[in-house]
Amino acid sequence: MVSYEFFDRQGLMIRILVAMSIAAMTSTAQPRAEQNGSVPPSMPPAAFAARVEQPPVLDGDVLQDAAYATAPVIEGFWQSRPNQGAPASERTEVRVVYTRDTLYFGVLCYDREPGAIIVADSRRDSPLDETDGFQIILDTYLDRQNGFVFGTNPAGIEYDGQVSKEGQGGDSSMPGGRLQAGSGGGFNLNWDGSWEVKTRIDSAGWSAEFAIPFRTLRYPGGRTQTWGLNFQRSIRRHKEVAYWAPIGRQFNLYRLSQAGTLNNLDIPPQRDFKIIPYVKGEARRLPERGSPTNWLGDIGGDAKYAVTPSLSLDMTYNTDFAQVEVDEQQVNLDRFTLFFPEKRPFFLENAGLFSVGNPGQVELFFSRRIGIADDGTVIPILGGGRLSGKVGRMNVGLLNMQTAEAPGHAPANNFTVGRISRELPRRSAVGALFTNRQATGSLAGSNDRNRVFGFDGRLGVGEYGMLSGYAAGSVTPGVTSGEHAFRINARYASPIWELEADLTQVGENFNPQVGFLSRPGGYRSPQGRIQRRLHHKDFLGIYEFRPHVSYRGFWDFDGFQQSGYLHIDNHTEWRNGYEIHTGLNLTQEGVTEPFEIFPGVTVPAGSYEHKEALIVFYTNQGAWLSFQSRLTAGGFFGGNRISWEPSMRLRLGETFNTQVYWSRNDVHLPGGDFLSQLVRMRVSYSFSPRINLQALIQYNNAANIWSTNLRFSLLQAANTGLFLVYNETRDIEPTLLGIPGRSLAVKFSRIFDLFD
Repeated sequence: MVSYEFFDRQGLMIRILVAMSIAAMTSTAQPRAEQNGSVPPSMPPAAFAARVEQPPVLDGDVLQDAAYATAPVIEGFWQSRPNQGAPASERTEVRVVYTRDTLYFGVLCYDREPGAIIVADSRRDSPLDETDGFQIILDTYLDRQNGFVFGTNPAGIEYDGQVSKEGQGGDSSMPGGRLQAGSGGGFNLNWDGSWEVKTRIDSAGWSAEFAIPFRTLRYPGGRTQTWGLNFQRSIRRHKEVAYWAPIGRQFNLYRLSQAGTLNNLDIPPQRDFKIIPYVKGEARRLPERGSPTNWLGDIGGDAKYAVTPSLSLDMTYNTDFAQVEVDEQQVNLDRFTLFFPEKRPFFLENAGLFSVGNPGQVELFFSRRIGIADDGTVIPILGGGRLSGKVGRMNVGLLNMQTAEAPGHAPANNFTVGRISRELPRRSAVGALFTNRQATGSLAGSNDRNRVFGFDGRLGVGEYGMLSGYAAGSVTPGVTSGEHAFRINARYASPIWELEADLTQVGENFNPQVGFLSRPGGYRSPQGRIQRRLHHKDFLGIYEFRPHVSYRGFWDFDGFQQSGYLHIDNHTEWRNGYEIHTGLNLTQEGVTEPFEIFPGVTVPAGSYEHKEALIVFYTNQGAWLSFQSRLTAGGFFGGNRISWEPSMRLRLGETFNTQVYWSRNDVHLPGGDFLSQLVRMRVSYSFSPRINLQALIQYNNAANIWSTNLRFSLLQAANTGLFLVYNETRDIEPTLLGIPGRSLAVKFSRIFDLFD
């Protein structure tokens, strides 16, 4: 049992959390709607699509296309920010038509200052936060929790993704929950569908035409259907976000429980069978003096078959991911495992269906365990398949993959994952998950296997509340106790207050070998967060203050505190896009075994309590030149640290974009001093939305590595086409650059639709 005394050690945290919780619960203030003679509708709006025989000409010209003549005009957008409840500052019209096999959206984004339209990037899936943009979300099952997102900007980029659980879980609001975009959270940006969009800018503003084949979507059986629908328009120079179905400022487009509807779609039965073969050639040289260049070639491919309109079978043979961007390097100044997101295309579709756990901390299934060894070595995937979608009202998923053996790294393994869940009313759901890893082949030892069983659920409470959690157990031969894990989470998010409380416990021997665990060995972790939003109409140009306090703690089962983190902060956001965050952190680290924090520098066992101050600064991220900076200074493992993370972004129109990031940690410890530096530069040039050249150059002095990743892509659709990829990794020796390891790969893949 853990002594209750550990709560007394954090008395300041308890008093702050309790006081703010009471204030939140007793507050009667409501967000003020800036009304200009209009108010948002009290009920979700409804839209209708027109069936046409002749499809629109996809050129971005909506008004001159006769195909849209019979379509009802959808209009009436309402601000979420900066003035919640006010009509959008610019008029937007949408027309929806469909043919036997494709759904079309004709969008007119009127703008009285077309010369002020901001276009930040034209690469596929580039962020739409810092540009004028338009997004569509389709809840094809009308379950009010899951959907498909399609978006674009005036340059005509293709931006798409899958939403699950109303977007909850991908970027935890708990302290330390900021993750890179991955696949298992509430929004899966890495999913790529097969669709098209064309845009144009003229004297009236800008327009866009979306063509989304029904085969790209998954939806129920039955001919006449009603889908959930919402639109988002962003006007970057005003920092304005407006929705067709009004949404509170604390939510975003993924809030499907507040979406409108698209009614009376008369969809004929669809057949979908695609094969995606690839051919690849590669030249590779190891980083060894006198190493020869090896010439390699390979073939393989994927296939997709729609068993029903709502259930798809994906198959893969000799799976290859040569076109995927390399991981961004990270600095690890602690003794826990770093999290790297999944980027490989085959594992991305319906990835949210398989997601159970705490993102980035405890994940019962983490697809990067398949085909990548613990030391980062790539292990060939011989093949496998995934059946995923809906059967009746149940979400089902079944994945089976077989990897080859990699002598010195891992035996051959078979991976099986089963998932079933069901959405319930009021944003609620229940589900279960099973994973199994079984070693196979000549290198497999006896009883070399691991299994995990898990159950999860969530319960919507009112309009703003959510209770969620999971319970899981692992089964590893030779282990008889401490193989459990569970989490209970409560969250409340109103336009003014955000409250969150969380308790996670992981047993000493819990071992999800097909999942992710950042802190092995077991712990109990209470966490909490409270944030207040204070809006100002006209005070020094400030849009919002966000004072908040958060806490997370980790204790082992003997009552020893492994970590403690109390964060007191305020975010100040100006209407011109600038932001300043000022905070204070009170930290505690309990180190049970010495660990090497940097080559040649060891942190001894002991307890360390420190304070640190931080300041974060952002300029307007929509400008052609923008900056960010994060400065932290204070105590660190018995010494002190000054951490500075500046970054700069430069863009020239929508074609050229470069970002430079520098992480500098100047650390002075009793066991030695060191300077940790990580530099990352990303450069891209887009010849068109589907022709792109990108470079990712990284330097990490802790690992003594320079790495370069150059990628040229000529896309067909859905992450297929021609790819040229050059990789170089160069170890840095004390006096000269070491011998590099290099590879050059050429890959071509193409989608063949057998029913087109």
